[in-house]
Amino acid sequence: MFDDNYKTIEASAWQGRIDSESNYDTFRWHQWIQPIDLREKDLAPFTGKLGFAFIGFCCDEGVKRNKGRAGAANGPQNIRRELSNLPCRFTQEVKLFDAGNIYCENSTLEESQELLAKAVEKVLELNLFPIVLGGGHEVAFGHYQGILNHTKKNNAKPNIGIINFDAHFDLRPYPNGGSSGTMFRQIADQCQEQALNYSYFCVGVQKHSNTIDLFKTADRLEAEYVLAKDIIDGDSWSLLERFDQFIKGNDHIYMTICADVFSSAFAPGVSATQPLGLEPEKVIKFIKYILKSNKVVSFDIAEVSPRFDQDNTTANLAKVLIFSVIDTLCQGHDLAL
Repeated sequence: MFDDNYKTIEASAWQGRIDSESNYDTFRWHQWIQPIDLREKDLAPFTGKLGFAFIGFCCDEGVKRNKGRAGAANGPQNIRRELSNLPCRFTQEVKLFDAGNIYCENSTLEESQELLAKAVEKVLELNLFPIVLGGGHEVAFGHYQGILNHTKKNNAKPNIGIINFDAHFDLRPYPNGGSSGTMFRQIADQCQEQALNYSYFCVGVQKHSNTIDLFKTADRLEAEYVLAKDIIDGDSWSLLERFDQFIKGNDHIYMTICADVFSSAFAPGVSATQPLGLEPEKVIKFIKYILKSNKVVSFDIAEVSPRFDQDNTTANLAKVLIFSVIDTLCQGHDLAL
């Protein structure tokens, strides 16, 4: 099932301050994280109240194909480093697991995406909530496949909605193969081939970053979208109402964030910077609102590129976003402290 491009995480990936080795109230995530090996055949499903599993996607081959700035393959290690010192603001019934990394060494992008799909499917089978750390945004195609493969076991025609916070539609054609700019077009084509519902909502689209053809493609595919300028200048309530309608029409929600949706003041370390992107506070508000629907089954953040980051600013933002996801889900299960 897994090949040499799947590797478990080393203990050195999670290190940080220790105030006490016995007082849980002082614990940080690096003291609570447990490694798991998805290759183990006797892994039993999680039976606790709430469990999360991190998966690193150490790949930016799609960014390279898209002629973007490579470097996001090293994103997972920097994000983990930032996550390590977060406080355990949840009860001890909440468990954190690290399910290792997917690499793209001596293999193709498509093979790495297929391997990620298997990892996500396995994590969902274990009754854990996947949090995938990119990597380029091509992570989305493999991530979606894992969700689709899992949900198909109970429903041959699963209704999966995708909410993507992104400056780009990522709906480009792919005559020479997929990239970090084609995933949601690939998913649309797959849905058409398999007679599945295609439900895509792109939040934070920039006019100057997308061609007219991409807007026409979004309209043809009946994808929903909201421009970044309308979020910055507009009324949040109208967008929340659109989220309500979108969520209502889907059984499961896959949430993905491309770090280039944010202003470069908050996210300088990305493949394509956005000087007039979104502010994190608003996006976190939207994330929490969507999560409270209890339909979100998986989450990822992509395009964190340490090579271009300044003082780990972008990785630090990813940390806060992931904390918000976990904290909101813990609150929903009455497990937050």
